[in-house]
Amino acid sequence: MKFNAFILIPTFLGLTLVQAQQKNTGILPNENLITENIAFIPKELAVQVKKYSEARGASLAEIHPVKNDIIITTRFGSTAQLHRVVQPLGARTQITFFDEPVSGVSYEPTKGEYLIYSKDVGGNEFGQLYQLDLKTLQSTLLTDGGRSQNGGITWRADGKGFYFSSTKRNGGDRDIYYMDPKNPSAAKMVLQVKGGGWGILDLSKDNSQLLIGEYISANESHIWSLDIASGKLSEVTDRASKGVIQSGAKFGNSTNEIWFLTDKDNEFERLAILDVKTKKVNYLTSKINWNVENFSFSEDKKQLVFITNEAGRNKMYLMNTKDQSYSEVKNIPTGLIGGAEFTKDNQSLFFTQSTAQTASDVYRLSLKNGKIEQWTASELGEMQASDMALPKFIEWKSFDGLGISGFYYPAASKFTGKRPVLIQIHGGPEAQSQASFLGASNFYTNEMGVAMIFPNVRGSAGFGKTYLAKDNGMLREDSVKDIGALLDWIAQQPELDKDRIMIMGGSYGGYMTLATAFHYADKIRCSVDIVGISNFNTFLKNTEEYRRDLRRVEYGDERIPEMAAFFDKMAPLNNTDKIKKPLFIIQGTNDPRVPVTEALQMRDKLKAQGNTVWYLEAKDEGHGFKKKANVDYQRLAVIRFMQEYLLK
Repeated sequence: MKFNAFILIPTFLGLTLVQAQQKNTGILPNENLITENIAFIPKELAVQVKKYSEARGASLAEIHPVKNDIIITTRFGSTAQLHRVVQPLGARTQITFFDEPVSGVSYEPTKGEYLIYSKDVGGNEFGQLYQLDLKTLQSTLLTDGGRSQNGGITWRADGKGFYFSSTKRNGGDRDIYYMDPKNPSAAKMVLQVKGGGWGILDLSKDNSQLLIGEYISANESHIWSLDIASGKLSEVTDRASKGVIQSGAKFGNSTNEIWFLTDKDNEFERLAILDVKTKKVNYLTSKINWNVENFSFSEDKKQLVFITNEAGRNKMYLMNTKDQSYSEVKNIPTGLIGGAEFTKDNQSLFFTQSTAQTASDVYRLSLKNGKIEQWTASELGEMQASDMALPKFIEWKSFDGLGISGFYYPAASKFTGKRPVLIQIHGGPEAQSQASFLGASNFYTNEMGVAMIFPNVRGSAGFGKTYLAKDNGMLREDSVKDIGALLDWIAQQPELDKDRIMIMGGSYGGYMTLATAFHYADKIRCSVDIVGISNFNTFLKNTEEYRRDLRRVEYGDERIPEMAAFFDKMAPLNNTDKIKKPLFIIQGTNDPRVPVTEALQMRDKLKAQGNTVWYLEAKDEGHGFKKKANVDYQRLAVIRFMQEYLLK
């Protein structure tokens, strides 16, 4: 694609858009896509984007309990499936072949002859458990196959059965069950609870106790212990402690020693040990003023690995559990780290890692000599390092003086003049934009000359619990003002064009996109809302029951008249008269989190007012697109939207 300095007329392999239309060489949506008002997409555009859209990543899913083989998830067809890898950079042998992505993988723990995994249908998130025979590659359904969520598999060490959580009783409460996979119909409930935020954290070595987590909100969670024989549930942490995170608990060398993560008496989550008998807590990572995101024990409990999130980048540390001394693993490139797990022989650990120039891959760290081996090498398509934008950490002040930060990916240096800007807002709201690999979005920076900014407005995770709570309830629109301050920051940057700004976001980021569209209509060119909330009152009414109360804690309870009135006042749906610029709405039909009704009501009201609105809905997707054909079409449609309304 060729562009002049002002990107006035897009051309496709020498053809103007009009010529391409005349030749009828367009990309058509597949049978699962519903489209309205989307402009003609030339096939030549798809050819150009293909260089950037074929990258794939690999993530660690499970380690074999006897061998040091691994199971990874990666995509070779339409969706992410399971593959076996038996040696460094060895061949990836695919073992599942479904139209739907597979997740939640767990080996039978004694011989590893079969796997348990989770799979839903069409993105509806009603994950069912299946047993995969590794000799025949045949799968057997273990759970009810209905509108229930099932997961959180925790095995007995002897492999006789596993515990899992399920909403099958009433669709809203996440109870705890036990199943012998040889007799799945005899699965029995071991704990009945109220609420959708319960989950299994660990099982004691003697199979007598389960550690159970109770998630209240991004700002509060608690730990309980279940005596399996009696069914008695006891507090491990103080349930009366409000606004405190206490999570990720695991048994130490005895049931009287519990290791967990908490932000109690601290801004950030620290690794800590609780003595169950004395209730004394020993904090282990107080010198690190960032969140410890997760940790894992070696099989013999002599070592521990933990991952921190330090200003949007991850670091890995190894700890000696006897004296609690720890040190950073230094020879890992700067980037993101996840899924670190020890091998059963205590000699090494596997982890997933990515950088701004590499997709995620799996690596093995030898604990004996510190050597790191790469086990997978994911292809980046035709992209080269020179095609990729690198993130820069940026900061600005919001309306109240609060410091806000984010990551800025500049347009390629070959483009001259002030560059248009795409602001990409994360969801959650307790998610966090990190210094990650742009993947196919490098097309925006390298081929379209569009700079990208990923802000972490108030309410984002990773900056302490005070920052995390600054958008709760009636403070919701303060986070929108953080975007307003970013628009002012852009106007002060000599290389950025304040008159060509597009907002795009998904889920809660979709709400932020819609809110920015009416609050700052005079400062933006256009917006792309992906599975976004258009009215918190209707959202809370229609979201799935298992998550409704969890969202009320974050957003506010619409059953309270004052809160409902606030939601009505701030709802983008009720402020469409202020939306003046083109809007693109993207939605999955089966979305259980932000139902399709949120998109439809926004689309219909804007259309009735005569606004420019594009619409894309996928009948086989849920909360965001996962199937490659749908993802590819969505990307092409967004690029055409940008060409029409951001770049011209």
